[in-house]
Amino acid sequence: MKSPGIAISMIYPIMKTMVHKGYEIEKFFHYASFDSSLLQNVEARISVEELEHLMTAAAKYTQDDHFGLHQGQMTELVDMGVLGYVMLHSKTVVDALTAYQRYNVILCNVFNLDWEIKEDDVLIRMFLQNPGRVSRHCIEEMASSLFHLIGRLSNQRISLHEILFTHDSPGDTEPYMSVFGKAPRFGAKNNILRMSKDLLKHPIMYSDTRLLGVFETIAQESSDELTQANMFSDRVVQWMKKCVPSFFPTLQQTAEFFGISTRTLQNKLKVENTSFNDLSIRVRKELAMGYLKKREYSVTEVAYLLYFSEPSAFQSAFKKWTGLTPGQYRAKSLAGQDMTKPQKYSYSL
Repeated sequence: MKSPGIAISMIYPIMKTMVHKGYEIEKFFHYASFDSSLLQNVEARISVEELEHLMTAAAKYTQDDHFGLHQGQMTELVDMGVLGYVMLHSKTVVDALTAYQRYNVILCNVFNLDWEIKEDDVLIRMFLQNPGRVSRHCIEEMASSLFHLIGRLSNQRISLHEILFTHDSPGDTEPYMSVFGKAPRFGAKNNILRMSKDLLKHPIMYSDTRLLGVFETIAQESSDELTQANMFSDRVVQWMKKCVPSFFPTLQQTAEFFGISTRTLQNKLKVENTSFNDLSIRVRKELAMGYLKKREYSVTEVAYLLYFSEPSAFQSAFKKWTGLTPGQYRAKSLAGQDMTKPQKYSYSL
């Protein structure tokens, strides 16, 4: 079964860009300490840290401080495998973007996109699916490739109204002019491409309903498989919950239960963009919220059930997790307020 993370095929655009620049791939892989044998397994997945390391190493190796930006220009739909073919045969540009949003996990469970209509424009936001930051090369590659591919799909020359990046300016903005036709604004709250909303309705010239059905079926199966593969961390969480209140498992105990080394366990969780510490916090938080909804447990008892050293430590941790003290959370939940109701998403520039 495939594991979550980033598809090994995401390395191919890096390789293509390196060759285009006149560099030998094996020499670069040696420089970057990358095990090229992974490329022999089409099912292989790597972590976001490994992809980021390769992108950063490529920028240094080629002395191209805008490597990600230039790589995005060379990305083609075929580089994206079945996801690319779904996009290629979608009816309109917005259908292609929806396919990217829905099936992006096939390539990468780290980055994704959404969009918002504002007056005559559409704001396409590129974001990390988990908290954190990555190299600007990765973000700029996504922005550049997305801009390039939308142009290919619509068979139009796209005029960007604005480009926003959360990272700081690298200094030289001329390369952005040649790629996007304008310089980005740096240090923004979100990574955004702003363009005419009319582009969303533009038909894709290569659209083929029959082929779309074929590729979409494959994409859905692959997406489902990868989503299920995410269950290793879920299995760890389920086992940890079963251990409580008898004991709260350590990293070593958890590794022994799954019959693997602690290092292997940590690596498996890392590929899923989590860690044993993250899962421990998740388990304590979820159990605490459940216990607090039951009147029979005092806050002090909940603290000890979850193996906190003392009630004050539990109180501090719970407020950090939820913004409420255990007492406040209990009062609101018992009063019938929905503490998990999602809020309407909105983002600002």
